Amino acid sequence: MRITQSIAPALLLLATGAAQAASAWGFDDGSVQIAAKKAAESVKEKFNQKSPLSKPVALGSTDTLKLMLTAKDNGKGKRPHQAFLVLQEQESGLEAPFPLTVKESGKAVVQISHKDLPVQLRVATKPLKASVVLASFGSAQGLDTPVFEVKIEQDANVPPPAYEKPLRYGKQPEIHHIFRPDPKSPPKIISLVFGLAVIAALPALLISWVSLGGNLNHLSKAIGVAPLSHATFFGSIVAMEFVFFMYYTSWNLFQALPVMGLVGAVTVLSGTKALGEVQSRRLAGER
Repeated sequence: MRITQSIAPALLLLATGAAQAASAWGFDDGSVQIAAKKAAESVKEKFNQKSPLSKPVALGSTDTLKLMLTAKDNGKGKRPHQAFLVLQEQESGLEAPFPLTVKESGKAVVQISHKDLPVQLRVATKPLKASVVLASFGSAQGLDTPVFEVKIEQDANVPPPAYEKPLRYGKQPEIHHIFRPDPKSPPKIISLVFGLAVIAALPALLISWVSLGGNLNHLSKAIGVAPLSHATFFGSIVAMEFVFFMYYTSWNLFQALPVMGLVGAVTVLSGTKALGEVQSRRLAGER
């Protein structure tokens, strides 16, 4: 007898816990009504948790969808913490939740018109899946079950709403970069014409030096005083012209720049001494 009395409270607690764990949300007295401007065209269909509507309901541009049901927790009418009618576009999976107005007795209602729907759902070509979602705090299991489908009908006299799909960041096709072809040299005839023009300018340059009083008699003296500086300075000028020629014919910029920097440094160092020697003779009065 004592053993039975000690086991009875434990069994009672286990039974109570099992009952709480088995409780779940559901609904009853479900109905959907399409209210049109003309009362004769209004449609009302009834459904329950285990038997959704087999045919979609049509929602016109001027109609209003009204959903009514009684939310129940473990068979008793009760107000859940969350109660929604969720419309889902079946191709993209886009959802739009509409909260139900629920009383303490569990009586719930929601009304939806065309203007309440997102534009993505209003332009859907296939029926929208309508689901009832009920949930609350505690151990009661929530409910998410489809109840019917909604076919969106457009007004033939009104253009459909414009909709552009949003930009989605994701994997893009591989890009194969095509580099521009290397620049080509101008026609040889043009290069030949400018080359002859440069060569023809050399005699004109020499004639101008002679007419302006250029004196070549100091050439031997200049070379005698600073032969290395003058020879290097003149050679660096010729070398720079050669670099320009190579760049024009075959070299690229990255090949020409290092050589130009080296030749330019030689030109500055040798030119400083060579021109310094010429200046010293000018200051001494030699012409």
